[in-house]
Amino acid sequence: MGRAARRRARRAAPPLSQRHGLDPVRWKVGPTDAADTADAADAPRAFDALAARFPALLDPAATALASRFEAGEVVGADGRAWSASDPVAPGDELWFHRELRDEDVAGPDPRILLHDEHLLVVDKPHDMATMPRGAHVLASALVRLRRATGIETLAPLHRLDRRTAGVLAFGIVPAERAAYQGLFALGAVRKTYLARVEASGAVQIPQRAGERFTMHDRLEKTHGQLQTRVVSGEPNALTEGEVLQAADAGVSTAGAGGASIVVRLHPCTGRTHQLRAQLAHRGAPIAGDDLYPRTVPATAPLALLSQELAFTDPVTGRDRAFRSVQELP
Repeated sequence: MGRAARRRARRAAPPLSQRHGLDPVRWKVGPTDAADTADAADAPRAFDALAARFPALLDPAATALASRFEAGEVVGADGRAWSASDPVAPGDELWFHRELRDEDVAGPDPRILLHDEHLLVVDKPHDMATMPRGAHVLASALVRLRRATGIETLAPLHRLDRRTAGVLAFGIVPAERAAYQGLFALGAVRKTYLARVEASGAVQIPQRAGERFTMHDRLEKTHGQLQTRVVSGEPNALTEGEVLQAADAGVSTAGAGGASIVVRLHPCTGRTHQLRAQLAHRGAPIAGDDLYPRTVPATAPLALLSQELAFTDPVTGRDRAFRSVQELP
């Protein structure tokens, strides 16, 4: 079990229950948020400190922060309600629920492939976020499934990009989560993807059916930037590939005048946007990719499918294999 998993295991249960399938927000006051002082008169007040850390709480469209304090909606780790005028010090915890903007939650929930006492495995559609983030909160797979099943402890064991479809596994029992996540961290899960790529110009992957290839790169992603970059240095991302289908030249789903090739991919590591970045770097971006485009931004679904996950279950000892019923766009 890693250090992060041990910290989660030691952490007490949240003082607020979930709301709309979402955990409460936990903010631990840091030394830069409030100076450690023996004189309470010099310490910042809970209202001011919280507003400085989360400016969105002062949005005119949101419930007034002062009203939320008065209603007892901001509490400490012990469940005691904070007053807006209470002084805060480093190490204090403030818990509260986020307020949600209107959101279009379209389409059905993900198809369930397995639901037992340990795992919930689903077939996620394209353009559904795994975790709540930004404008995709209630529509995310995690929140949808928590609300559909009533399982508050549900947590993803790995992630798929919002635009990627296919097999996605969630853990149910918090005490088992580290064991399952450890499989992904150690590369002990056999992951199979299908992708349709656009090959035109100087393509650095094979283009004939049956040919195999390996992509071994160093990938880096800078905080605040969306794209992952292929850079020089010691490789940290490994993917094995095979060409399944090579279309005739001139047939292109992006209309770029190149060849559309279907490849099977086995990522041996799990870097952010690994497959998308590695293929684009080799002149073969995935069809429909609007983040790593070769020519013009695409509007079609991303032609990337998490087709299969296979592993030996660390809890039951059984061999597990889950396969998507979806097809490439």
